[in-house]
Amino acid sequence: MVSVRSVVDRVGPTLLHALQLPDDSPAVADVVIAEPGGGSVTLAAGDLVLGVATTSPEDAAELVKQSAGQGAAAVLLKPPLAAKPAVKRAAKAHGVALIQVHAATSWAQLVWLLRTVLDALADESEDLDPGSGDLFRLADAVASVVDAPVTIEDTNSRVLAYSARQDLTDPARVATIMGRRIPDDVLARFRSRGVFRELSRGRQTIFVPAQRDGTLPRLIVPIRMGGELLGSMWAVVAGPVSDERAAAFADAAPVVALHLLRRRAHTDAQRRASAELLRAVLEGNANPRKAMAELDLSDEPHRVVVIEVTGGDGRDAEGLRLAMLERLSQGIGRRPVATELAGLLYAVVPDRPGPGGWAELRDALVATGPSRRTGAPRAAAGAPGEIGDLSVSRAQADEALGLLRAELLAERVIAFDEAWTALTLHRGATAAAAARVADLGPLRTLRA
Repeated sequence: MVSVRSVVDRVGPTLLHALQLPDDSPAVADVVIAEPGGGSVTLAAGDLVLGVATTSPEDAAELVKQSAGQGAAAVLLKPPLAAKPAVKRAAKAHGVALIQVHAATSWAQLVWLLRTVLDALADESEDLDPGSGDLFRLADAVASVVDAPVTIEDTNSRVLAYSARQDLTDPARVATIMGRRIPDDVLARFRSRGVFRELSRGRQTIFVPAQRDGTLPRLIVPIRMGGELLGSMWAVVAGPVSDERAAAFADAAPVVALHLLRRRAHTDAQRRASAELLRAVLEGNANPRKAMAELDLSDEPHRVVVIEVTGGDGRDAEGLRLAMLERLSQGIGRRPVATELAGLLYAVVPDRPGPGGWAELRDALVATGPSRRTGAPRAAAGAPGEIGDLSVSRAQADEALGLLRAELLAERVIAFDEAWTALTLHRGATAAAAARVADLGPLRTLRA
């Protein structure tokens, strides 16, 4: 069964946003484009109905009503129609899902993407990476269209795939493929020529002439979907190309965009699954063997480290925590297994002095000062333990962080086993206050 929620999650928030999502929506069967003019529609149960030609709130509400009456799974509309009160009321009253489509999305691309997603979900291809092999084959196909060796790159200039015939290029392209990203010196030269500024402006094609250091000309096409820049394609050409050849190269971009979106959706699903498993580990509800295998944890004692990032609120605070994890990861050998829980960042690291261990993360935390938007982070580590005991380490980390928050310790980063004196006194004081010890025996008289 393919649910509306799974389709929305797979396509991703860049293109689709669920405004109304009933729990009992029927299984999705197909994608149907509603006839223009607001007339009657003929649907099958489970159809996703695209209001391509719907222009008024009245027509949109009527489309929602008719679609629900024939068992449709969802109605997809662009803003501002999707969010109109009359349309939302109709969706709620008739129990049909209402999905808002990003305003800049091409309906034709969306139909293609939705059917691709439905095929993938129906085939239960979750265990396959829908991007890697397909992208390399696609790079070969694009290279044949433009008659030049091609790379497909993300927005950070990392190489995702490349075509054959790279032996006909230059040292800059070879270094790019070997390092899986454009080298910094080459990147600086392209940036100085305004290439990345032109990419962000939405130019259809960008031609960069040959450079004095021997770098051959480049024909560059941005890869966009729904107004968002997903990456770019770079072809190494001998010189200026004809308008027809450049247009053929640009025409391949929407197809590549679909593959990049599928790749990102798959990666996001894996990341969400890993985060859920790690939360279960921290709460003591996960199988240790499964956690070690799926989270790639080594068979050695680990610590749970809780990190508090101050500054920001709501969605902004979440972004600041993720940015903090990126800052910390740049200073250590391996990105730690981490997740968010109750507004805090939790990381699981081996208890060892080598790369990727607690000692290295601790040094990175101590060295991380305040940024323009956040204060210096506070962090506490629980005692080391086996994978099945990490819920205990998490409780210890939380308790130690409480000492830092109460400013009972001068440090900003602490381990549970190093703060035993303060922890014992704090436990005693807390227990005495809770038990109202001061009201027992002669203490009240002595205090008076």
